[in-house]
Amino acid sequence: MSKKNDRAFANAKKFISGGVNSPVRAWHAVSGSPIFVQKAKGSKIYDLSGKEYIDYVLSWGPMILGHAHPKIISAIRQSATSGTSFGAPTEAETEMAQLICEAIPSIEQVRMTSSGTEAAMTAIRLARGFTGKKIIAKFSGCYHGHADSMLIKAGSGVTTLGIPGSPGIPEETAQLTLSLPYNDLESLQKAIEIHGAQLAAIIVEPVAGNMGVVPPRDGFLKTLRELTAKENIILIFDEVITGFRFTFGGVQNLLKIKPDLTCLGKIIGAGLPVGAIGGRKEIMRHLAPLGDVYQAGTLSGNPLAMNAGLTALKLLKEKKADFKAVDEKTEYLCSEIQNIFKEKGFCVCINRYHSMFTIFFQEGPVFDLATAQKSDTKMFARFFHGMLKQGVWLAPSQFEALFVSFAHTNKDISCTLDACKLALKNI
Repeated sequence: MSKKNDRAFANAKKFISGGVNSPVRAWHAVSGSPIFVQKAKGSKIYDLSGKEYIDYVLSWGPMILGHAHPKIISAIRQSATSGTSFGAPTEAETEMAQLICEAIPSIEQVRMTSSGTEAAMTAIRLARGFTGKKIIAKFSGCYHGHADSMLIKAGSGVTTLGIPGSPGIPEETAQLTLSLPYNDLESLQKAIEIHGAQLAAIIVEPVAGNMGVVPPRDGFLKTLRELTAKENIILIFDEVITGFRFTFGGVQNLLKIKPDLTCLGKIIGAGLPVGAIGGRKEIMRHLAPLGDVYQAGTLSGNPLAMNAGLTALKLLKEKKADFKAVDEKTEYLCSEIQNIFKEKGFCVCINRYHSMFTIFFQEGPVFDLATAQKSDTKMFARFFHGMLKQGVWLAPSQFEALFVSFAHTNKDISCTLDACKLALKNI
């Protein structure tokens, strides 16, 4: 690691709590000083010393078209010349909402927010307001932002740092959230039998990405949809990560399952701060100003984010048939990494869902939070630093997803596999 990065982190810690503005960036799970990024282009990021890294973090998912895509940068520049924020409606917001509704059949109306956390928070409040019920359920290891109700046995940084919840959340609030094991139909059925009459909503990552990548088992989401519909429980799909990553639309399009509400983020802002909640009109009309469920945001529908996101979605719509090529590239990468580990005598389990994946340092299978946490995090940390030394940037936590973009080339994949061989040789 360069001295420039060390100095930058030391200086940051003087003025920023923990030296970072989001906990996982501090590298507590892998040790050392985090990379400070100077610039990024395509599939690469560059640190303060100008060292190049092949990037599989992609700003934690949104950069599916690669960094600094020229058309997106042009859209941001053009939008900025007209003003950066108005606190008033713009036509770009309507165009964005229309495009989302056309792409995801379950969404009839949209409300923009400035983050995925806000979208999930609004979805929970809306479900409670619509149903008049208080209790919600989530799945252990799924992360839906840092709102109080959502940090009960959450994934992402909460799992990385070994925090079961968070101080600052009143016990009374925690008692209104049930946490169920992901992919466990028996536990789900029991919870609905006992609490169904009091359950306002069940929220889920249809493909978990915040305890590492954990795909849904066959029948899990279908049964979840059937049970919630039968008991008049609002089903919320958190597609902040998966929205527009595997197809032009949500993963729900591929699964052919329609939730009542959907949370979006990341890709729909092309890397700018953004979120959205969408769903059936009969539910969405309960949001103020039509209804009495209040939600607001001075920067919601920010023109820079809307124009950047619109450009990204239009590019993805054009690339509709090319999603398969990215999936195949990811499949090849994961298969070859698995072979390299096997040849070197290392035991790993690689979970992949289309263009996102996680290398778990254990035999597997990994199908929920409990099995994910059996991973050898110390070995992961050694591998992380080994890959970093070879110019490959992975998420600094065992319990995060890695992503492949349209910008990753065959050369990038080849270099990554070479880096993997060298990293394992030195472990």
